[in-house]
Amino acid sequence: MAVGKFFKHWSPILLGVVVAVILLIAVFSYQLNQTESAVVTTFGSPEAVTEPGLHFRWPFPFQKIYKFDHRIRCFEGGAGKIEETMTKDGQNILIGIYVNYRINAVERFFRTLENMTNAEERLNSLMRSAKNTTLGQYQFGQIINTDPKQMQLNEIQDKILARLKTDTANYGIEIISVGINTINVPERISEKVFDRMVEDRKAVAEGYLAEGVRLASDIRIKADQEKAVMLAKAEAEARVIRAQGDATAAEFYSVFQENPELAEFLRKLDSLRQVMQGQTVLVLNTDVAPFDLLKPGAEILGPVKTKTVKSGE
Repeated sequence: MAVGKFFKHWSPILLGVVVAVILLIAVFSYQLNQTESAVVTTFGSPEAVTEPGLHFRWPFPFQKIYKFDHRIRCFEGGAGKIEETMTKDGQNILIGIYVNYRINAVERFFRTLENMTNAEERLNSLMRSAKNTTLGQYQFGQIINTDPKQMQLNEIQDKILARLKTDTANYGIEIISVGINTINVPERISEKVFDRMVEDRKAVAEGYLAEGVRLASDIRIKADQEKAVMLAKAEAEARVIRAQGDATAAEFYSVFQENPELAEFLRKLDSLRQVMQGQTVLVLNTDVAPFDLLKPGAEILGPVKTKTVKSGE
């Protein structure tokens, strides 16, 4: 009878044991994820735990567990993150920056800053100080300019990063990178800035125009020089050709001078060949050279009458 009662109530007993074991595990252990680090305080004395997995602990009030995410965080600053900052030449400018950071020494972080709220308040103050100090070393035109080559934003970011790395070295924080996410000017000076930018663009445009005029003048001068050289060369070649032509003509003239009638007759024949080209019908006046060769009694050709001649006859 007693054995039967035991087996009848074994399931509630087993359930109670399981619950008790779970409670003991929850009280005497804690779990860390891959992205977490922890600080365990034993009677107020902190100790870092960075290995993920299940860890043993004494229950409160003997030990307390403080977990922190050690992944990279992006922080843009708190109050005053967009405030006026004076440049080296006395111009006010609005610049907002952000930092990427992570906890790299959790025990030191806990001892100096205790929690993320205090950490980001301190980091915000350090960011403002580093930003104002660094921008005070640069002219307005090195930050805002229509010419990208004159802007020094990358150098400014690098200097702020170096300053923050030094300032946070004792806080258990590693500053990964710094960036500028906002650049603006106060409304009261924006008109002056725009006027200055317009004047800068005008100066650049005038420089390009002057350069264009200079290049055009150089091109015209060069073209005129080349033209003069080519004309002189052509004139010299023309003189040579004329001299050769005159020499050749002189040879023919000397032959024609011996027999002027033959020369005249040949010239008339050449003229006839030119006139009688193609399918052309002509009414010829035999009183006009070279058609006088067609007149009756003309030498060599024999007696002919004035008539209508078709080309090709």
